[in-house]
Amino acid sequence: MRTLYNQIANQNRERLAALSDGVFAVAMTLLVLDLRLPALEAIHSEHELAHGLLMLGPKLLMYFMSFLTLGIFWNGQQTQLNQFERVDRDLSWIHLAFLATITLMPFSTQFLAEFIAYRMALLVYWLNIFLPGALLFISWSYALRHDLVREDTRDGVRSAICRRVVIAQSLYAGGALLCFIGTRWSIAAILLVQLNYALAPQLPWIKEKRSVR
Repeated sequence: MRTLYNQIANQNRERLAALSDGVFAVAMTLLVLDLRLPALEAIHSEHELAHGLLMLGPKLLMYFMSFLTLGIFWNGQQTQLNQFERVDRDLSWIHLAFLATITLMPFSTQFLAEFIAYRMALLVYWLNIFLPGALLFISWSYALRHDLVREDTRDGVRSAICRRVVIAQSLYAGGALLCFIGTRWSIAAILLVQLNYALAPQLPWIKEKRSVR
């Protein structure tokens, strides 16, 4: 009976996509809660107000980076969901684990914003990028092994999705290692990777597009 239940459980791909959209929407909204206006009683001039806004710089940067991160992962997950013929219980739980890492993004963002000069904070933030990436790779590998991917998905597309995750995570890891030189170097490198995938995704995909054709 238990085996039969597991065979019929969690096969609705649309419900999983709807849950994912809701989780991402909440996580993206929570990011902005750490942006607080300067205390009114501490502002007595235009100069002090400008200084107060300037002090928000690190938090604004972290907000921008994390919003990009969540947008990239939302696109990555939706790409996979669109290629699934169906899902099963185990694949659903992989994506639930993926969503659990997404809900941690507001915490790791605030942690890095508060302790931007510390390597530990940077490594915690990078870990919050690595884990969802690893789970997306596990998800796609599982779907391929268990014939959950649509039959009309071409071989080039199947390999391109795996390759994109590996390349992105390798670049993020390289950026994280720069924290041993300085955390600001790491933040700059990670931001450049994010901007590439958000604004110019064709660059890492040039070879992949050719292979798909």
